[in-house]
Amino acid sequence: MFDLLVLLIPVFPLLAVLANGLYGSRYSHELAGRLAFGSVGLSFLCTLGVLASVLANPEPRVVIAYSWIFGGNLSIDLAFLIDPLTTIMLLVVTGVGFLIHVYSVGYMHGEEGFTRFFTYMNLFMVSMLLLVMGANYVVLFIGWEGVGLCSYLLIGYYYEKISAGKAATKAFVVNRIGDAGFLLAVFLIFSHFGSLDYTTVLSQASSLSTEMATAITICLLIGAFGKSAQIPLYTWLPDAMEGPTPVSALIHAATMVTAGVYMVVRNHVLFDMAPIALTTVGIIGGLTALFAATIGLVQNDIKRVLAYSTVSQLGYMFLACGVGAYTAAIFHLVTHAFFKALLFLSAGAVIHSLSGEQDIRKMGGLHNKIPTTHKVFLVGTLAIAGIPPLAGFWSKDEIMAHAFVHGYYHLYALAAIGAFLTSFYMFRLTYLTFYGQSRVDPPVAKHIHESPSMMMGPLLILAGLAVVGGFLGVPPEHGWFQGFLHNVATPLGSETHEVGMSMLLGLMGVAVAIAIGGWGLAHYMYSIRPQIANEWAEKFPRAYTTFLNKYYVDEAYDRFIVEPFKKLGMLWDWFDQHILDRFVVGIGKGTDISAEAITWTEKHVIYAGLNVVGYGNHLLAWSWRKLQSGMVHHYAAIIVIGLAIMIHLVVLWFAGSSSVGSSMY
Repeated sequence: MFDLLVLLIPVFPLLAVLANGLYGSRYSHELAGRLAFGSVGLSFLCTLGVLASVLANPEPRVVIAYSWIFGGNLSIDLAFLIDPLTTIMLLVVTGVGFLIHVYSVGYMHGEEGFTRFFTYMNLFMVSMLLLVMGANYVVLFIGWEGVGLCSYLLIGYYYEKISAGKAATKAFVVNRIGDAGFLLAVFLIFSHFGSLDYTTVLSQASSLSTEMATAITICLLIGAFGKSAQIPLYTWLPDAMEGPTPVSALIHAATMVTAGVYMVVRNHVLFDMAPIALTTVGIIGGLTALFAATIGLVQNDIKRVLAYSTVSQLGYMFLACGVGAYTAAIFHLVTHAFFKALLFLSAGAVIHSLSGEQDIRKMGGLHNKIPTTHKVFLVGTLAIAGIPPLAGFWSKDEIMAHAFVHGYYHLYALAAIGAFLTSFYMFRLTYLTFYGQSRVDPPVAKHIHESPSMMMGPLLILAGLAVVGGFLGVPPEHGWFQGFLHNVATPLGSETHEVGMSMLLGLMGVAVAIAIGGWGLAHYMYSIRPQIANEWAEKFPRAYTTFLNKYYVDEAYDRFIVEPFKKLGMLWDWFDQHILDRFVVGIGKGTDISAEAITWTEKHVIYAGLNVVGYGNHLLAWSWRKLQSGMVHHYAAIIVIGLAIMIHLVVLWFAGSSSVGSSMY
């Protein structure tokens, strides 16, 4: 029964992909939506069954679907590893994913590409499930590439918009850079261990030298930084807001961008043997948390503020990994999924009520016009700011406390400053959106309304999770969550640091003071004296412009990387036309047979032969041109037929080999 539940988790959304992708145009949007969120709901129910089994027996178990690749020393199964870490990730992916799918039915109502949208969404779910369930690096990589592909498709959903197409391409290219590093890590792992299964690799990790461990983990980090939008590969994530708001909530807040964090925690045994890589994780995470927070201070697009907030919060997760707090990293991943999905979907409700407006300078005074949306957005803001007792307080405080207790004071300082800025810019966003004088355009103001129940239901559930979700980790370091993950997310050779109650309360008090300080400054600048924000922008124009233009990183990439490679491509095009083409043409002319050197008889013999050959070629071309119909499904059918023939021949070959082998005995 356990194996069946595990296998059904990715199968249900896969069936929805096939149904909506192949036959969605033949039935109503209502049925397509039900198939989409219903399949994810069934996966969530199966995950609850798996959770019950794992609670009873937390030992890792491998479920093999079938033997996939085998030959020589390489043997790869389509297999799933189920342990507490996988179970937590499955709950987040299917649970939050289900709520976002339900919300999407209301948000995308009336869209022309409704069925296409949910086909992509379900395909993303399949890919993400393969990523977190895979028992080896190959299955992980298939899911890793799958979410990258689906991200490209969903970001570019509005393909008629040039900005959406560019954003999708940017995400795809940047992620390919990270994926190249990930592939190198996989090659190094196989070359050393002769296997790509987690159980084999991680159990034999002690055989690695420090140099080899560092090489493998640095390559893994390149992939993680690309997928989880860390410096320097973070630039794709803010532009990804070109996709529909549910896409931002699902892919760029709750699931896909956390894949890098999951991968680091899954391979923490390797990272524990590479101090340089572990230090790199912590420093990059801390810098990213602070860097993205400063950009979020001045952004005016409601979704872009949340996008930079996502980059910053992912930095906290990597910082936690860098100081060995792997459980705290996953804990923050879970709470972040709750409140960030809530914030994105609430922002979508605001945009929906304002007929597509995303500029917070054209909002204000909405708290009494869309009161329910205002309340759930405020809950999300309190949670991400770290106001107790909401979820973000417990997970973020645990990361900061761990960094301080273990002597990483520089990382603690980065995290503390980032936490202050987070509280400030999130309350800035709340005040500018919901309070003060209304700045909504009069034609839009006439149509402000709450979103339908299909959208509000998931918001209320996520708000509840953002309130109570943090109690899974209470008391800090000894809560249920930490105990559940203890055996799969504990650093090698770690020592227990007993923290006195006075120090623990002191650190919690500092965290609360930081969060309230950011809130207080935002309240002063955007509620008591709203004119002061413009005064500061005029007083510090260089800093304001730098933050507003995102430190000009995109411009620097264009100037020093993109444009030089474009010029290199133009140079290669010139080389191809003027060197290679002329070389090939010269060889052809050099081998021409001179007509004057051939006798009249030889000419006729040759021409006669050429005519025969030409006639034969004509008959052959006539008989084969029917295959080149230009219809994709014809080509697909030919491929399937050819594949079936090849499989049949391989089976016959194996059967013949077996009979020969048996006859020898």
